[in-house]
Amino acid sequence: MSDLHDRAKSAGLIRDWQDAKGTDQQVSDEALEAILACLDHDVGEERFVSGDVGEAIALPEGWRSGSAKLLLEDGEIRSVKLEEQGGRAQLPAQLAPGYHRLEQGERQLTVAVAPRRCPSPPAGRHWGSAVQIPSLREGHGAYGDFASLAAAATTLGRAGAAALAISPVHALFPADATRFSPYAPSSRLFRNAWLGPAGEPVVEAGELIDWKSAAPDRMRDLRAAYDGLSSEERAQFAQWRQSQGERLQAHVVFDTLHTYFHARAGASGWPQWPTEYHDPASDTVSRFVAEHEDAVTFHAFTQWQADRGLAKAASAARGAGMAIGLIADLAIGVAGDGADGWSRPQDLLTGLSIGAPPDPLGPDGQNWGITALSPFALRRQGFAPFIRTLRAIFAHAGGVRIDHALGLGRLWVIPDGRAADQGAYLTMPFDHMLRILKIEAHRANDGRGAIVIGEDLGTVPPGFRDTMADAGMLGMRVLPFERDKAGHFLAPETWSAHAIAMTATHDIATVAGWWEGRDLEWRAQIAGTTVSDDQVEERKEERARLWDAIGEGPAPAEAAVVVDAAIEAVAATPCPLAIVPVEDLFGLIEQPNLPGTVDEHPNWRRRLPDTLEALTADTTVVARITMLNAR
Repeated sequence: MSDLHDRAKSAGLIRDWQDAKGTDQQVSDEALEAILACLDHDVGEERFVSGDVGEAIALPEGWRSGSAKLLLEDGEIRSVKLEEQGGRAQLPAQLAPGYHRLEQGERQLTVAVAPRRCPSPPAGRHWGSAVQIPSLREGHGAYGDFASLAAAATTLGRAGAAALAISPVHALFPADATRFSPYAPSSRLFRNAWLGPAGEPVVEAGELIDWKSAAPDRMRDLRAAYDGLSSEERAQFAQWRQSQGERLQAHVVFDTLHTYFHARAGASGWPQWPTEYHDPASDTVSRFVAEHEDAVTFHAFTQWQADRGLAKAASAARGAGMAIGLIADLAIGVAGDGADGWSRPQDLLTGLSIGAPPDPLGPDGQNWGITALSPFALRRQGFAPFIRTLRAIFAHAGGVRIDHALGLGRLWVIPDGRAADQGAYLTMPFDHMLRILKIEAHRANDGRGAIVIGEDLGTVPPGFRDTMADAGMLGMRVLPFERDKAGHFLAPETWSAHAIAMTATHDIATVAGWWEGRDLEWRAQIAGTTVSDDQVEERKEERARLWDAIGEGPAPAEAAVVVDAAIEAVAATPCPLAIVPVEDLFGLIEQPNLPGTVDEHPNWRRRLPDTLEALTADTTVVARITMLNAR
């Protein structure tokens, strides 16, 4: 099997790896064969190199020492002399950050030069919150939208928050109200049309969002807004649409086709369309576009409306005094049957899903049912798909959280139809991607720069967090996970200063919910059992351990007291930013999402009990905010 192993190594597949417990694991030959069958790992001649500012950059094989021409990003043309070092030509350290082009004879090469670090957080220590936009009641409609986000950001900014983190707002499937998970988007280049403000919403007081009625209602409202555009607004829209180019056109053609076939055949994605519609460049698709020009234009309008709404929310955050503003969330991948999979399949891993290997939280591993950018396609295309993705997420953001940041270095890939534990790690071009990230982060926010947060939870390869810290990326330290090897909670003052501090994330129990065992009740209910005596006793011991780290005296019975202590604990860490999700700021029991469930738990459907303006006026919440501002 040496040939198989050599081929796997050449493709960047990692055969031997360590799990979350540090135990050595090895990928089976059968799994390696199945994955290799899906990979197009021919990248041809290398056309992209990267380096850090102030350092010489080694060039690929075939480049020689001597004269060359350098075309700088600002248009300047220079003659340069390439030097030889270690048997390879290299470009001397003389370039400012950016993307430049090097030419020597017939050879051309993109040279990306990165700042040494991502932008730093504002001086001092700050606090912020996190919110699921649809959960907001600002606007009083069936769910929150970007207008609701603007109001919420204003409230929190005036209260003293420096940042407001949001879950992904990537484009979903506007015709399919069952696909509302923000982490399985149709495309990461455009916005969730359902979040575009439209008209006066109907008052809706339910505790849960009924997406099956709410999403179609919003699309009808957006259609009315489109039909009512003034001539001046139509001109503005047309100008914006033209500026977005062919990628927007491909996206809205997909949305139009998806709407058409979903209504007629219930098709959930492009593989279920008639075969002649699978190719975006086909004559059949061209005829469809010509016959449905108004529908295509409407879907372009929904993107304009959403983008304008997000821009206004970002402006409201800054206007309310937020030093950072909105922190956007970049999902790790996209649904393969969505817009990107249809219009740009050559950018993505095909025949493979991404996920996570087995670990204590998921003994069977996880298959997220989405795909990701192919490392080989990135090299073939000079990393253009990654650059486009970053520019889309950095637009209007003062910070970006990269979901599963470990995916910049390696992805757990699983052949379609196989179990999650039948996957393997695929190496990503981490050095290039990290440098591009630093370039784009400095250019974000109208040149003011944006902080970068990497979600570094789970099975973390050795040295990854050190590399993040050296690059100025902030990690995530979440209260329930900050423990020593014996399982004891770490004292807040010992947390890393190279990370943000959080009481919880959207995927785990709220502080109050964990203290009261609500997460145990949910798991038992889903399994059709009851919480066992052993689980009750174990949670009791865990509560005592947590209180030893964050409280004083005997452990309290009231969850509200623990919430106060948890918030004060994350505020007391050396982290430059403490994020307290609104669920914890208000002491709520239920969490937004329960991983591993689809319909068993109301994921991404919960609404807050009131507007943020009303909730932040509560005396208990006022005391928490006062403490955060004082800290």
